[in-house]
Amino acid sequence: MVRRLTPVRATSRPRRSGSQSHLTLYSCQVITVVDYDPAWPARFEDLRAEYAAAMAAAGVPVVAIEHVGSTSVPGLAAKPIIDCDIVVDEHDVRAASNVMTDLGFTPLGELGVPLRWAFKEPARLERTNTYVIVAGCLSLRNHLALREVLRNDQELRDEYAALKKRVGLEAANIDDYGQSKNQVVLKILAAAGLAESDIASIAGNQIPTHDELPR
Repeated sequence: MVRRLTPVRATSRPRRSGSQSHLTLYSCQVITVVDYDPAWPARFEDLRAEYAAAMAAAGVPVVAIEHVGSTSVPGLAAKPIIDCDIVVDEHDVRAASNVMTDLGFTPLGELGVPLRWAFKEPARLERTNTYVIVAGCLSLRNHLALREVLRNDQELRDEYAALKKRVGLEAANIDDYGQSKNQVVLKILAAAGLAESDIASIAGNQIPTHDELPR
Protein backbone atom coordinates (compact mmCIF):
# COMPACT_ATOMS: atom_id res chain seq x y z
CA MET A 1 0.00 0.00 0.00
CA VAL A 2 1.27 3.45 -0.85
CA ARG A 3 1.98 5.64 2.18
CA ARG A 4 0.62 9.18 2.28
CA LEU A 5 3.19 11.95 2.16
CA THR A 6 3.05 15.37 3.70
CA PRO A 7 2.07 17.73 0.86
CA VAL A 8 4.92 19.64 -0.74
CA ARG A 9 3.09 22.85 0.11
CA ALA A 10 0.05 23.44 2.28
CA THR A 11 -2.94 25.14 0.67
CA SER A 12 -6.36 26.31 1.75
CA ARG A 13 -8.60 23.69 3.29
CA PRO A 14 -10.56 21.70 0.71
CA ARG A 15 -14.34 21.92 0.95
CA ARG A 16 -15.92 20.24 -2.06
CA SER A 17 -16.25 16.53 -2.72
CA GLY A 18 -15.99 15.34 -6.29
CA SER A 19 -14.81 12.69 -8.70
CA GLN A 20 -13.30 14.80 -11.46
CA SER A 21 -10.02 13.49 -12.77
CA HIS A 22 -8.34 16.87 -12.80
CA LEU A 23 -8.91 20.46 -11.75
CA THR A 24 -8.49 23.48 -14.00
CA LEU A 25 -6.08 25.84 -12.28
CA TYR A 26 -6.41 29.05 -14.27
CA SER A 27 -8.98 31.78 -13.59
CA CYS A 28 -12.02 31.31 -15.80
CA GLN A 29 -15.73 31.92 -15.31
CA VAL A 30 -16.79 31.03 -18.86
CA ILE A 31 -16.34 27.32 -19.65
CA THR A 32 -15.02 26.68 -23.15
CA VAL A 33 -15.53 23.15 -24.48
CA VAL A 34 -14.37 22.58 -28.05
CA ASP A 35 -14.31 19.67 -30.48
CA TYR A 36 -11.24 17.46 -30.42
CA ASP A 37 -8.13 19.10 -31.87
CA PRO A 38 -5.63 16.75 -33.59
CA ALA A 39 -2.86 19.15 -32.52
CA TRP A 40 -3.29 18.25 -28.84
CA PRO A 41 -1.04 15.13 -28.89
CA ALA A 42 1.83 17.15 -30.39
CA ARG A 43 1.37 19.80 -27.72
CA PHE A 44 1.63 17.09 -25.08
CA GLU A 45 4.75 15.64 -26.69
CA ASP A 46 6.42 19.05 -26.46
CA LEU A 47 5.61 19.19 -22.76
CA ARG A 48 6.75 15.63 -22.18
CA ALA A 49 10.08 16.32 -23.86
CA GLU A 50 10.65 19.43 -21.74
CA TYR A 51 9.73 17.70 -18.49
CA ALA A 52 11.74 14.57 -19.27
CA ALA A 53 14.84 16.61 -20.10
CA ALA A 54 14.54 18.70 -16.93
CA MET A 55 14.04 15.65 -14.71
CA ALA A 56 16.96 13.84 -16.34
CA ALA A 57 19.23 16.87 -15.92
CA ALA A 58 18.37 16.94 -12.21
CA GLY A 59 18.89 13.20 -11.82
CA VAL A 60 15.25 12.54 -10.92
CA PRO A 61 14.02 9.10 -12.07
CA VAL A 62 10.65 9.22 -13.84
CA VAL A 63 8.39 6.19 -14.21
CA ALA A 64 6.31 7.77 -16.98
CA ILE A 65 4.91 11.05 -18.24
CA GLU A 66 1.27 10.51 -19.16
CA HIS A 67 -1.15 12.56 -21.23
CA VAL A 68 -4.40 12.44 -19.25
CA GLY A 69 -7.68 14.29 -19.17
CA SER A 70 -10.07 14.78 -22.06
CA THR A 71 -7.47 16.11 -24.51
CA SER A 72 -5.78 12.69 -24.33
CA VAL A 73 -8.82 10.98 -25.88
CA PRO A 74 -9.05 11.20 -29.70
CA GLY A 75 -12.48 12.40 -30.75
CA LEU A 76 -13.54 13.71 -27.34
CA ALA A 77 -14.69 17.29 -26.87
CA ALA A 78 -12.69 19.04 -24.18
CA LYS A 79 -11.59 22.24 -22.58
CA PRO A 80 -8.43 23.08 -24.60
CA ILE A 81 -6.08 22.39 -21.70
CA ILE A 82 -3.34 19.74 -21.82
CA ASP A 83 -3.11 17.63 -18.66
CA CYS A 84 0.14 15.84 -17.82
CA ASP A 85 0.96 13.39 -15.03
CA ILE A 86 4.65 13.11 -14.18
CA VAL A 87 4.72 9.70 -12.52
CA VAL A 88 7.46 9.05 -9.97
CA ASP A 89 8.12 6.75 -7.06
CA GLU A 90 7.03 8.13 -3.71
CA HIS A 91 10.54 8.91 -2.50
CA ASP A 92 11.17 11.05 -5.62
CA VAL A 93 8.14 13.35 -5.20
CA ARG A 94 9.99 16.17 -3.50
CA ALA A 95 12.88 16.14 -5.97
CA ALA A 96 10.48 16.12 -8.93
CA SER A 97 8.51 18.97 -7.37
CA ASN A 98 11.71 20.97 -6.99
CA VAL A 99 12.35 20.55 -10.72
CA MET A 100 8.89 21.89 -11.45
CA THR A 101 9.60 24.92 -9.29
CA ASP A 102 12.85 25.49 -11.19
CA LEU A 103 10.81 25.46 -14.43
CA GLY A 104 8.70 28.31 -13.12
CA PHE A 105 5.75 26.42 -11.65
CA THR A 106 4.18 27.35 -8.31
CA PRO A 107 3.46 24.37 -6.04
CA LEU A 108 -0.15 24.11 -4.86
CA GLY A 109 -0.10 20.89 -2.83
CA GLU A 110 -2.47 17.94 -3.23
CA LEU A 111 -5.65 20.03 -3.58
CA GLY A 112 -7.73 17.24 -2.11
CA VAL A 113 -6.44 14.49 -4.42
CA PRO A 114 -4.18 12.10 -2.45
CA LEU A 115 -0.66 11.51 -3.75
CA ARG A 116 -1.09 13.92 -6.67
CA TRP A 117 0.64 17.29 -6.38
CA ALA A 118 -0.62 20.19 -8.47
CA PHE A 119 1.24 23.24 -9.79
CA LYS A 120 0.23 26.60 -11.20
CA GLU A 121 1.83 26.86 -14.64
CA PRO A 122 4.04 29.76 -15.73
CA ALA A 123 2.63 32.14 -18.34
CA ARG A 124 4.62 30.50 -21.14
CA LEU A 125 2.75 27.22 -20.50
CA GLU A 126 -0.73 28.69 -20.19
CA ARG A 127 -3.58 26.24 -20.68
CA THR A 128 -1.69 23.28 -19.29
CA ASN A 129 -2.12 21.37 -16.02
CA THR A 130 0.86 19.38 -14.79
CA TYR A 131 0.94 17.09 -11.78
CA VAL A 132 3.56 15.05 -9.95
CA ILE A 133 1.87 11.81 -8.98
CA VAL A 134 2.93 8.63 -7.21
CA ALA A 135 3.26 5.48 -9.31
CA GLY A 136 0.46 2.99 -8.68
CA CYS A 137 -1.68 5.26 -6.50
CA LEU A 138 -5.45 5.44 -6.85
CA SER A 139 -5.35 8.99 -8.18
CA LEU A 140 -3.18 7.85 -11.10
CA ARG A 141 -5.33 4.78 -11.71
CA ASN A 142 -8.33 7.12 -11.82
CA HIS A 143 -6.71 9.27 -14.54
CA LEU A 144 -5.61 6.29 -16.63
CA ALA A 145 -8.89 4.40 -16.25
CA LEU A 146 -10.88 7.36 -17.51
CA ARG A 147 -8.54 7.78 -20.45
CA GLU A 148 -8.53 4.14 -21.51
CA VAL A 149 -12.29 3.60 -21.23
CA LEU A 150 -13.05 6.75 -23.20
CA ARG A 151 -10.49 5.83 -25.87
CA ASN A 152 -12.11 2.43 -26.35
CA ASP A 153 -15.83 2.91 -25.69
CA GLN A 154 -17.41 5.14 -28.35
CA GLU A 155 -20.83 5.12 -26.69
CA LEU A 156 -19.49 6.39 -23.39
CA ARG A 157 -17.20 8.84 -25.19
CA ASP A 158 -20.13 10.30 -27.12
CA GLU A 159 -22.26 10.49 -23.98
CA TYR A 160 -19.51 12.25 -22.09
CA ALA A 161 -18.78 14.65 -24.97
CA ALA A 162 -22.45 15.65 -25.24
CA LEU A 163 -22.63 16.22 -21.49
CA LYS A 164 -19.47 18.34 -21.48
CA LYS A 165 -20.76 20.55 -24.29
CA ARG A 166 -24.13 21.04 -22.62
CA VAL A 167 -22.72 21.67 -19.17
CA GLY A 168 -20.09 24.00 -20.58
CA LEU A 169 -22.88 26.22 -21.88
CA GLU A 170 -24.99 26.02 -18.73
CA ALA A 171 -22.45 26.00 -15.88
CA ALA A 172 -22.14 29.15 -13.80
CA ASN A 173 -18.46 28.46 -13.07
CA ILE A 174 -15.78 25.76 -13.10
CA ASP A 175 -17.06 24.25 -9.84
CA ASP A 176 -20.56 23.80 -11.26
CA TYR A 177 -19.04 22.34 -14.42
CA GLY A 178 -17.09 19.73 -12.48
CA GLN A 179 -19.96 18.76 -10.20
CA SER A 180 -22.33 18.38 -13.15
CA LYS A 181 -20.06 15.73 -14.69
CA ASN A 182 -19.59 13.64 -11.56
CA GLN A 183 -22.22 10.97 -12.15
CA VAL A 184 -21.01 10.21 -15.68
CA VAL A 185 -17.40 10.16 -14.49
CA LEU A 186 -18.35 7.60 -11.83
CA LYS A 187 -20.13 5.56 -14.51
CA ILE A 188 -16.94 5.58 -16.60
CA LEU A 189 -14.85 4.47 -13.62
CA ALA A 190 -17.27 1.61 -13.00
CA ALA A 191 -16.94 0.59 -16.66
CA ALA A 192 -13.17 0.57 -16.17
CA GLY A 193 -13.58 -2.11 -13.51
CA LEU A 194 -12.46 -0.08 -10.50
CA ALA A 195 -13.60 -1.53 -7.20
CA GLU A 196 -16.62 0.09 -5.54
CA SER A 197 -14.43 1.06 -2.60
CA ASP A 198 -11.99 2.82 -4.94
CA ILE A 199 -14.78 4.66 -6.72
CA ALA A 200 -16.22 5.74 -3.37
CA SER A 201 -12.81 6.97 -2.31
CA ILE A 202 -12.43 9.02 -5.51
CA ALA A 203 -15.95 10.44 -5.15
CA GLY A 204 -15.10 11.47 -1.59
CA ASN A 205 -12.07 13.56 -2.52
CA GLN A 206 -12.42 17.03 -0.99
CA ILE A 207 -11.64 19.38 -3.88
CA PRO A 208 -11.12 23.10 -3.21
CA THR A 209 -13.56 25.42 -4.89
CA HIS A 210 -12.23 27.76 -7.56
CA ASP A 211 -12.40 30.68 -5.13
CA GLU A 212 -10.22 28.81 -2.64
CA LEU A 213 -7.38 28.23 -5.09
CA PRO A 214 -4.25 30.37 -4.65
CA ARG A 215 -4.11 33.28 -7.10
